[in-house]
Amino acid sequence: MMDLRPAEWVKHAVTHPVEGFEDMRWKKSGSLKIAFLIVGLLFLSEIAYGRMYGFQFYVPYDKVFNIVPYIVQTVVIFAAWVIGNWSICTLLDGEGTMRNICIYSAYALVPYIAQRFLNVILSHFLIRDEFVFMQAIKIIGTGWTIILLFSAIKSVHQYSFGKTVFAIILTIAAMLIMLFLLVLFMSLIQQVYIFISTIYTEISYRLRV
Repeated sequence: MMDLRPAEWVKHAVTHPVEGFEDMRWKKSGSLKIAFLIVGLLFLSEIAYGRMYGFQFYVPYDKVFNIVPYIVQTVVIFAAWVIGNWSICTLLDGEGTMRNICIYSAYALVPYIAQRFLNVILSHFLIRDEFVFMQAIKIIGTGWTIILLFSAIKSVHQYSFGKTVFAIILTIAAMLIMLFLLVLFMSLIQQVYIFISTIYTEISYRLRV
């Protein structure tokens, strides 16, 4: 089996969706730093897609830039995927650690990130009649990532095809539950902040009077 540098394992995993992650597992390869870098690029690609897309294809409705939605769409959802998959697959006798789930899942995102940046660039050169090419790139990149993500989960946990599908469905359900609880928690924090702020304002007013 080949002996590759950390960056070369990314290329090997992306270009060999069937055996790439299996090779990584047996060689115990994969870099957490590169995984975090890929997630960072995912974050930047979403910002570029939302704010730098060609005006003839997409005009953002929000005039004020807000970074929070982009963090939620990328970092938070990715973290929910990793934690959700680890928690579910621990119950299903999966062999993958949280570290490996994070690395393999991040590597699988490379085609999606690439199509995001590529479409942003093409949106400034193509005309509306050529939008079909951008759609094709989007479908191929997204589909490729889905295949890689499936292969990554299957390899990291050593599951069968059916069990991998079942684990992914449960992972998505776990993600929805975690995100719902996160929204409730943030709402609670906001209510507590408003309550404390109101009391502080009322006390300050009484002391001045």
